[in-house]
Amino acid sequence: MSASQSPLIELYTDGSCSPTNPGPGGWAFIPIVDGTPGQLVSGGKVHSTNNRMELTAAIEALNFCATGARVRIFSDSQYVVKGITEWVPGWQKRNWTRKKNKPVINVDLWQALVRQNERIRPDWRWVKAHAGDEYNELVDVEARNAAQRLFGGDHGSDDDLTDNQLFQED
Repeated sequence: MSASQSPLIELYTDGSCSPTNPGPGGWAFIPIVDGTPGQLVSGGKVHSTNNRMELTAAIEALNFCATGARVRIFSDSQYVVKGITEWVPGWQKRNWTRKKNKPVINVDLWQALVRQNERIRPDWRWVKAHAGDEYNELVDVEARNAAQRLFGGDHGSDDDLTDNQLFQED
């Protein structure tokens, strides 16, 4: 099956920190394969920032996809969409520094996203937040819920928790 005949995977992603930023963070994505929604996936980190969770959501969503898949990824984060489509080439040319020689913030996640972006070559799309897009609203709620599930809980040394580790407890 050629790439043009392979199923289109649409990925809606979101990240959140709640109740404060920085604070407990959650991320979520949902894959939609040829118009059919798949399982909502989410996770979180006890200590994070909103931008880190937005990046993590995109990385985790692309991890879901096989190399060479036809992928369109939606995010309501201008930071993520403009970052990967406009800013990264300049940062790379300047050895991961911004203008005025300041280091790129969240460079570890940006580099991970670049690896996934090069592997998949998705079509990046920005979607306006809280504007009634069904799947954007769904991942927004789930990312906030993922962060809330971490808030106030005593998770010991668990700093990086996914839905399989934390959110399916008995």
